[in-house]
Amino acid sequence: MSTHELYTEPVPTSTWDVPLAGDARFTWEYDDGRDRLLALYQKGKDRQWDSTKRIDWDLEVDPHDVLGVPDQSLAIYGSKYWDMLSPKEIGELRRHSASWQFSQFVHGEQGAMITAARIVESVPDLDAKFYSATQAMDEARHVELFSRLLQDKIGLVYPINTKLQDLLQETLTDSRWDMPYLGMQVLIEGLALAAFGVIRDVTTKPLPKQILAYVMQDEARHVAFGRLALRDYYKQLSPAELREREEFVIEGCYLMRDRIRGREIWTNFGIDPAEVDELVKNSPYMRMFQGLLFSRIVPCVKDIGLWSERIRATFDEMGVLEASKGDLDALMGRDEEIAERLDAERFAAEEAARKAEVDAVIAGESTVG
Repeated sequence: MSTHELYTEPVPTSTWDVPLAGDARFTWEYDDGRDRLLALYQKGKDRQWDSTKRIDWDLEVDPHDVLGVPDQSLAIYGSKYWDMLSPKEIGELRRHSASWQFSQFVHGEQGAMITAARIVESVPDLDAKFYSATQAMDEARHVELFSRLLQDKIGLVYPINTKLQDLLQETLTDSRWDMPYLGMQVLIEGLALAAFGVIRDVTTKPLPKQILAYVMQDEARHVAFGRLALRDYYKQLSPAELREREEFVIEGCYLMRDRIRGREIWTNFGIDPAEVDELVKNSPYMRMFQGLLFSRIVPCVKDIGLWSERIRATFDEMGVLEASKGDLDALMGRDEEIAERLDAERFAAEEAARKAEVDAVIAGESTVG
């Protein structure tokens, strides 16, 4: 079945063409480069994996309860709109909510794949080109994963959110080589990584937990890559050049905040999105969720050296300034540990099942003998 048949509303069958600006940069320096970046490149090579083998696609998914999360996670819970829904309609709302979330993930991951290829083309240093080439492969795998979940398990796809599309366009059309890093590695990937983490930790369903844990293992490297490259480069920029980057971050963060409201869902259910915005603003659960979504972006922006009074005021106004105290390295380390632990648990269970099968065969032969 074509993906176009699963969209909640018609989307163009033609490609979205984004005119690119800037230079493709070749380098004739083939020396080793920066040790930390090359170590990240080595890890990127070592950690490649096959989504058809590592993911247990035989696991069942109820499309009306994809994540198994509480009803409080839906913005209209407890409102007059919630009281108007039948149990069947609530199930359909849960399906749409999960579809919208994973649809934005797949669109964002396609953007990350294209941006990684763009970085290979435009970044001046060979060590960064090396790593970004491995990231392009990672992102292709993530597109494959999320699109398969949407098509095979949920059966419903949402178009790309206009705010996400705007940020992707701004990221890809800027001629400065560092802007794809800033737009994708820091803002889009940073918010996606935090969203993956929240859902990974709250879902009670094994398939989405597997997918998100393994994707996050890759994404931890990607954010580290952006931090390394930009931290070095931004030390060299003038105050005026840094202000331009800070403007981009501020605008991008507002776009990301507006993106996560999922207004398209409510439109499909005949609910005024403006009213849902108010519900989100006054919901303790949704405010907590929004705060968590910026838990990776804020400390990363601080770490790379974009930490003016205006940046801090923006994060304070958004209610996420406290996240600047977060330990990014500890968060990334935990992401990798969770994936490794999940692998160990799965392999132990498979080994136990194989042993039980062998024991049963031996026991049967003994009985016959």
